[in-house]
Amino acid sequence: MALAGCSDYFLHCPNYQGNVERKSTHEQANLIRPDFQQSSSQSSPNHQEDDVDLEALVNNMNSSFESLYSTCNVKSELASLVQNVNDDLSLKPTSPRQRVCRSQPMHIHAVRKLQEEEQQLRPSSLPAIPNPFPELCSPAGSPVLSPGSLPQCQPSGCYIIKVFSEDGTGKVVEIPADMTARDLCQLLVYRSHCVDDSCWTLVEHHPLLGLERCLEDHELVAQVQVSMTSESKFLFRKNYAKYEFFRNPLNFFPEQMVAWCQETDGTIPHSQLLQNFLNPSSCPEIQGFLYMKETARKSWKKLYMFLRRSGLYYSTKGTSKEPRHLQLVADLQDTNIFTVIAGKRLHSAPTDFEFCIKPNKVRNESKELRLLCAEDEQSRTCWMTAFRLLKYGTLLYQNYKIPQQGKALSQFSSPVRSVSENSLVAMDFSGRIGRVIENPVEAQSAAMEEGHSWRKRSQRMNILSSPSPLHPSSLSSIIHRTQLWFHGRIMREESHKMIIQQGQVDGLFLLRESQSNPKAFVLTLCHNQKIKHFQILPCEEDGQMFFTLDDGATKFTDLIHLVEFYQLNKGVLPCKLKHPCTVVAL
Repeated sequence: MALAGCSDYFLHCPNYQGNVERKSTHEQANLIRPDFQQSSSQSSPNHQEDDVDLEALVNNMNSSFESLYSTCNVKSELASLVQNVNDDLSLKPTSPRQRVCRSQPMHIHAVRKLQEEEQQLRPSSLPAIPNPFPELCSPAGSPVLSPGSLPQCQPSGCYIIKVFSEDGTGKVVEIPADMTARDLCQLLVYRSHCVDDSCWTLVEHHPLLGLERCLEDHELVAQVQVSMTSESKFLFRKNYAKYEFFRNPLNFFPEQMVAWCQETDGTIPHSQLLQNFLNPSSCPEIQGFLYMKETARKSWKKLYMFLRRSGLYYSTKGTSKEPRHLQLVADLQDTNIFTVIAGKRLHSAPTDFEFCIKPNKVRNESKELRLLCAEDEQSRTCWMTAFRLLKYGTLLYQNYKIPQQGKALSQFSSPVRSVSENSLVAMDFSGRIGRVIENPVEAQSAAMEEGHSWRKRSQRMNILSSPSPLHPSSLSSIIHRTQLWFHGRIMREESHKMIIQQGQVDGLFLLRESQSNPKAFVLTLCHNQKIKHFQILPCEEDGQMFFTLDDGATKFTDLIHLVEFYQLNKGVLPCKLKHPCTVVAL
């Protein structure tokens, strides 16, 4: 091998020439390049013995030996490496069979481990470039997004909820699993651009069973949806009576229905009525007669019942409270209370004031429902309100206080723009500085004077031009259609249904067109949980049309003025107009 770099006189040595001749016969293809073979073939085409150019032959041989020398160099390095390994193995006591196997195969697991280590070390060799999205990278600082760096999506993380309004329109909302009913109502208020006065509620409606109830503000909507059937749905509506019992407890709990369970005829003082319901150590109870539908029968049975913290019971012996005479009807913890819609038609109920206690796990089994019926609306409201208080306790009071303290539960809160009787006052702007009119008589005269001034302005416009669609007289007949409390041509029964659904509190009202008189309107008002109707008649004076509620004693140019006046003054009505019965399209 070392002869390739020697001088030319070694080629004249006989031993070297013989070695080259013997070597060329066996390894000609490896030692002699193709161009050398081609030149040699061209120099002797007739295969005759010609003179050979020794200098060209030596140059070609030198180049061939150099390529062979490089190949042999690699082989010598490999041979030395193998020799070192064999030397190391020879130091250990091995069997004869292991001595023959000079090299051992590498295990697959070891190869994989080396590859993983190489991949981990590879990102460190990259240049340090600032990463604009560090939260998307792996903890090792790799700019390549690894599968484990993404947040894992919970299978129950989001739910699709469809909510309907009273007019049948619906909205599909994607909510997280921990969204409460109050949060969803604030989201719908924010998207619908309606007034957020903390009276909006989410209603669980079961059309096949004829049941519905208002969800509590702290309830999780996703958990409630799991117990609903495909026919059930959520409704978005107002309920002014949701926390009205905290403001006027005496209207919801008659004295004869509330008593101490330890005493036979003891009653709870009015000042401690709600405190005893909210205090878990106290034992108030609701007692009275109720109709209960017998299981698997169409008949109803009148029983004397008791509602306590442990559940609803009925007495098997008259009005006796002894434990041996009490039978459990339903437990409060695993059940919810519902209002029954059209109870007479569906269940042949003895009265219209029916309610139901439904287990949480039951979806559509009517056999598991406890159908009850009260004598009047006040009794039904008392039973249902006491059920909520005994089940949830102070949690209801916290839900009631949160809107008053101005705390928002979610990012979807909108500015509170509630309209109440305290925010509406009569003002006098006749002088340089406006003042509040506190005297009701003076406020009424100011309203009449404003009406007269409006009439004078309209009369001047009548003289100047003919009536047009933008004329005040034309506007006064249609401007009320833009108000939330006006519901157009609806039936008397439909107005009753809307008032009942939105709470039956004092001052809840709506206006509708009269069915008997096409030119008149009807004011539907709730007072003392009773619904009353007052007809608004048109009257004409000096060629101008007015509206009156008291046979012409007080006249108004349009219905908006009439409503604003009776929001400040009771007048001939049993109470002031406080809460408009509204329907919002989603």
